[in-house]
Amino acid sequence: MKLLIADPLESHAVEELKHLPVEVVYDPETDASSLARKLGGVGILIVRGTAVTAAAIEAGTALHLIVHADVGTHGIDVAAASTRGIYVANCPGKNAVAVAELVMGLLCALDRRIPDAVVALRDARFPREEMARADGLYGKTLGLAGFGSVAREVAARARAFGMNVIAMSRSLTPQRAAEHGVGFARSLEELASRSQVLSIHLPFGERTRGVISRSILDALPDGAIVINTARAELVDVEALDEAITRKGLRVGLDVFPEQSNDEASSYLRSFFAPRPRGLVYGTPHIGASTVQAKNAIAGETVRIVRSFLVAGDVPNVVNVCARSPARYQMVVRSLDKVGVLANVLGVVKRHGLNVEELSSTIFDGAVAACTKFRVTGRPSEACINEIRAFSEVMGVDVVALPNLA
Repeated sequence: MKLLIADPLESHAVEELKHLPVEVVYDPETDASSLARKLGGVGILIVRGTAVTAAAIEAGTALHLIVHADVGTHGIDVAAASTRGIYVANCPGKNAVAVAELVMGLLCALDRRIPDAVVALRDARFPREEMARADGLYGKTLGLAGFGSVAREVAARARAFGMNVIAMSRSLTPQRAAEHGVGFARSLEELASRSQVLSIHLPFGERTRGVISRSILDALPDGAIVINTARAELVDVEALDEAITRKGLRVGLDVFPEQSNDEASSYLRSFFAPRPRGLVYGTPHIGASTVQAKNAIAGETVRIVRSFLVAGDVPNVVNVCARSPARYQMVVRSLDKVGVLANVLGVVKRHGLNVEELSSTIFDGAVAACTKFRVTGRPSEACINEIRAFSEVMGVDVVALPNLA
């Protein structure tokens, strides 16, 4: 099997992959336009930033697995992969510490105006009085919009600073919030109204596009800090731009709207220009880009590929049904002989049952086997009797799967 690495990956990971039973092709200069023609014979594809379109997936006739060497699956047409029976996996949580560290860095910088202080000293100015007006972070309330792996790492660091932490997430309950030592907010509006600092850690999708809206920003107190290291599209940028000056918001950004080069340059010059009120600092999308994070992601990528090749399992797979359409399980005890499974499957096919899942256990001595077939409908008595008629079959049972039949 051939493995294509279509984006830069740490050299130690590339070397580890070469020790697996796979032919490794390292081609980090690949882009979306050239990917399709490079997928001939490729069974495993590793990407980080290169888009994997439906057309590329269609061209990859030998593809079994796509690994996104990062969090999420941004840029991969997961639906197209699912249609072709191709696993898609990622590396969740491996850059959480790196992003959390940047959040705290931006938070300290905004409170103490560290970049402005450095610029002043480089200009041989010493504006001590101006720069000594910071509020301080101790005792302030940090609101976390979202409570995934990054937000949890931010919470741990904020508590070490003596901050109060509250969180809001659709999956978060008051009990779970208490277990993590954070307060609970029922809505983004409530979260904003109780926070002096709002840090955004929501997943992006059509449901969350622009979810940090004008009403959320208006609920923040004047002079509040807003930090976004997740996705630019989560925030109503025009409303944020206006609120910076109107409410004196202090904003730290690591993510920006996708624009052409000229539009991006104009946007950045405008957004980061000095304002009569408020303050904007930013970093060029480096949240996950520490050596530690890159090494952790590279190591997880190797683990996924090794597990797939050696054990047939795919860790962190994102496109496998959590619950199959199967309604019944048929348990067949039989002799462990050639053709038994094929005979049973032939009967199941003739009776119009679709097998959603199948697993077999071989007993000590390799004389007997137990095979479980998860099927879409209840096998008829005729179907069961036909299977029992095989001389190698010792028993057939049908069980309704819980909460499904």
